[in-house]
Amino acid sequence: MIVVTGGAGFIGSNLVHELNESGATDILVVDNLTEAEKFRNLVGARITDYQDKGDFANSLTGSAGWLDQIELVFHQGACSSTTESDGRYMLRNNYQYSKELLEFCLGRKIPFIYASSAAVYGAGSPFREEPGTERPLNVYGYSKALFDSLVLRLLPDAGSQIVGLRYFNVYGPREAHKGPMASIVLQLDDQLAQGDKVRLFGPTRGYEAGEQRRDFIYVKDVVRVALWFSSNAERSGIYNCGTGRSRTFNEVASQVIRTRGHGEIEYIPFPDSLQGHYQSYTEADLTQLKGCGYSGEFVPLEEGIREYLLWRTDVGEV
Repeated sequence: MIVVTGGAGFIGSNLVHELNESGATDILVVDNLTEAEKFRNLVGARITDYQDKGDFANSLTGSAGWLDQIELVFHQGACSSTTESDGRYMLRNNYQYSKELLEFCLGRKIPFIYASSAAVYGAGSPFREEPGTERPLNVYGYSKALFDSLVLRLLPDAGSQIVGLRYFNVYGPREAHKGPMASIVLQLDDQLAQGDKVRLFGPTRGYEAGEQRRDFIYVKDVVRVALWFSSNAERSGIYNCGTGRSRTFNEVASQVIRTRGHGEIEYIPFPDSLQGHYQSYTEADLTQLKGCGYSGEFVPLEEGIREYLLWRTDVGEV
């Protein structure tokens, strides 16, 4: 049985659907459906069972027979809000829960592939998976960096696979439930659906209007990387999961406008609330990912945006 925590969320649900495409259906989805709309992400997916996150966490110290059936864990569940101000909640959810699940997997020698984040790097570069490069700007990034540091301490003596994937800016199907934490692609598309303008931040920290740069990666590529590691159990470590190429927000907005056939860009003042807490530039260093043997190509930004927005139209999301 494959466990996907956060399986009703953005990346987790795409992972479940892709597992189905590869023929895997013995899947336990773990999530918290307090936000009930996430169920839509699982419509059509073939799974064995669903468990609430709290029930699943409580079961890890028990002796239920179904625990012996777990062969692989994709740990995608987390609070991903970069504006969350409750540090106790963030660390309990993203660090303590992850630690307990990792201990369970190590004790049973179950491969453990988990979601880290480029938020660990903060505003600095280089974006390399090396100690000392982590300078998070918010408690979300800190929670991910803290768990990564634990993993690095345990890796030398681990008897089973542990892989952390530092996701850069992921966009694609099944992210609508994320609201303000959804990708800029979705946010701009929603703005066009309500009018004829898309809004980007004006000049900030030496960047001209809309020229802030991020490494945008299509969710299908993120899933491909995760599944590659699940097929290469001898590979462990923490790896960047981006395209290796940064693109401007202006480029993203222009492609959204081209795909929809209308619209123009409007620049708004950079919010005071984000000063000192915002990544104006990210670009994954893929040296370690490629060095471990991953050779997959990444979907070009223009192609990914077009495919995603047409998917949104097809499913009636906009």
